[in-house]
This record gives sequence, C-alpha cells and structure tokens, in this order.
Amino acid sequence: MADFDTTAFITEAVHSGEEVAELSSESGDVVSPIHLATHHAMRSPGVAEHDYKYSRFGNPTRDALETRLARLIGANEAIAFSSGTAAIATACLALCDSGDHVVAFDGVYGGTRVLFDDLLREQMGVDIEYVDATNTDAIEAAIRPETSLLWLETPTNPLLKLCDLHGAAEIARENGVKLGVDNTFATPYFQRPLEIGADVVVHSTTKYLNGHSDSTGGVVATDDSDIAERVSELQQYTLGNLLPPFDAYLVLRGVKTLPLRMTQHETNAQAIADYLVDHSAVSEVNYPGLESHPQHALARRQMDGFGGIVSFELDATEAETRAVIEELDLFTTAVSLGGVESLVDHPWTMSASFMPAADRREAGISESLVRMPVGIESSTDLIRDIEQALNYL
Repeated sequence: MADFDTTAFITEAVHSGEEVAELSSESGDVVSPIHLATHHAMRSPGVAEHDYKYSRFGNPTRDALETRLARLIGANEAIAFSSGTAAIATACLALCDSGDHVVAFDGVYGGTRVLFDDLLREQMGVDIEYVDATNTDAIEAAIRPETSLLWLETPTNPLLKLCDLHGAAEIARENGVKLGVDNTFATPYFQRPLEIGADVVVHSTTKYLNGHSDSTGGVVATDDSDIAERVSELQQYTLGNLLPPFDAYLVLRGVKTLPLRMTQHETNAQAIADYLVDHSAVSEVNYPGLESHPQHALARRQMDGFGGIVSFELDATEAETRAVIEELDLFTTAVSLGGVESLVDHPWTMSASFMPAADRREAGISESLVRMPVGIESSTDLIRDIEQALNYL
C-alpha cells in the first residue's frame, strides 16, 4: 500500500484548525466555539473590525473546519458546503462551460449521475459521456479536444469498483483536462487523490468525516488557487450553499476520531466480507480487501485501507432479499453510510430507486443486491446477526 504517515494524520485530525480557538478565545476554549452570528460589527463604514462581516463570506467555526479538512485531505484550500451534492454541483459549475465535454465513470453514484444529466447536460449544454473507468484505455479513448473535466469516484457506490487514479491523472494531465474525484467512500485516511494528481477532490462530510449520522454537508478541496477562488465565488455570491456553523462544529468534533473509526470500520468490513464469501446463500461479494476482488491489487497500490462498505448478491428473489434484510437486528435499514452504527440498504428499492429500472440493471444494481455500511460494533455480534438473517433462505 501507499507510504502514509498515520501518526501525522491522527495528530492533524485532533489539532488542526483549532489552534486559533486556543490562542484567541478569552475563555481558553480547547475546541472551537459555535459562532452563530450572521453579521459582525464594523469599525466604521467599509472598515471591518475583525476578519468577518457577514456569515456568507466567512464564519470562524466553518473556517476552523475548512483548515482541518484541507490539511487532512492534503489540499491548500477546502470549502465546506451544505451537502455533498452541493459540493459536487459547485465544483462542476466552476470547471465546466456550455459546449464542454465531460467524461465520467459510468459507476458514479446515481445522485451524481442525475445531477450531471439534469444540470450539466440539460441546463448548461455540457456533453456528458459515461465510460467504464475501470479501464484506463476507455478513459483515454473518450477524451476529445473540448473535454474539460474527467470525473471519477473510487471506490464506487454501491458496487465498490475502482479506478486507476495514477493512470487517470496521467491521461488528464497529458490532455489538459481537469481531474475531479469523489473520495467519500475511501476517506482521506485511506486515499488521497490530490497527492496522485487530481485537481479537485470532494467528500460528503455527511458520511465518514462526520461519522455520527447527525450532520449533512460536503467539501471541495484543491491545490489550485484559481479553482478555489471560482468555487468560493460561486458559493458565496451566487449559490449561497454554505455549511452552517453548528454543522461545522459537529464535523470538527467527528473528524477527530476519523482514524480510529476507519480502522474499526475496515476491520469489521473485512471480517464480514470473509464470512460472506463462504456462505452458500451469497453468489458474489464486493469488497476491495478480498483477494477475489478483480481490482484487489490496484486497491493495495493506491489505498492505505479498503474501507467500511461491503455489498453482496444473494442467490434469492427480490422478496427473499427484502425478507433477509428485515430479519436483521443490529443492522438498521436506512440509506446513507459512514456513521458508527451498522446500516443495511437494498439499493434496488432504496438508495438507487430514483433511477429507472433499466439504468439500475445497466449499472449492475439488481433486485438481490445488498449494501452494508459496516459500523464499529463487535464484528462477532454483526456476523452473528447476518448469520441468523440468512437462515431465512
């Protein structure tokens, strides 16, 4: 796996961004206070007393979070948004113009695909081309002179497919194309696309970065000052889709334990994947940590861990699959992922249900597919719960 200083990452996760709070707070706060003020007093007309004047243009709690996320992601700048979708949309608006061509992984999350089709294609006149980005030759073949953006997600949701980020970054660089990567599933603890050559990285902070299922948000991170300026301008002056102070506080709190949580998520996910591989009721298991995963070697090269999501196909009908899910006790049936608690999702009727049936099947999402965002509970208890549910079949 990649050479990665976990000690430095853990230290940054706890301390970065809150040095200002420690030094400047009159009460000696060791965590950033929640600054709820919408506006700040000015010394005189047009002259600010402090660095802040109106919350849309800056907030101390949000600034602390953005500093921390930038350091963890390995970026010069990070901009926090009200949702992961808002982060993706704003990044794409900053990188695309009418008449451009965008190459996107055909395995991207369905919500991202809807955003691309409705906003970029229908509203902006951007040509979107979906390709099997597990094959770098397919990426290269799709690039045109008018291509402005290559958009990847690795691992993908819900089938855990991977892209070769080194190969994709080389193709993008040689053709003058910007590379954007949704790194939500991997987290910056397990994968850092900017170090590999991406221009922009996005995360849904709703998921692992917050980790407690109580805040919705997103982040755009980049080393390119021009991109950061454009994203910030769109956010502050056009769209206004900023992360509220209380949510910034929640993510600041949650990300302190990201390294510890991700270690346990991965340990549990690996144990569950190993168990499912040998179960007679399971026809296929999707987890990059399995040697049987077709891109296991790639995952070992570009990641520092395999993540906390397992998906699998049951040898069952849709009704039987739903019944198995309903038999689970420790796994809560819910969409989303990344919290400390284990969840179970039936993509066909839940997280991918907004896609037409034909599109779901084309994407490899079947009626018998189950997605498990594995929490940090005892793996023994989780496997016991899965075992009793599978006895239904």
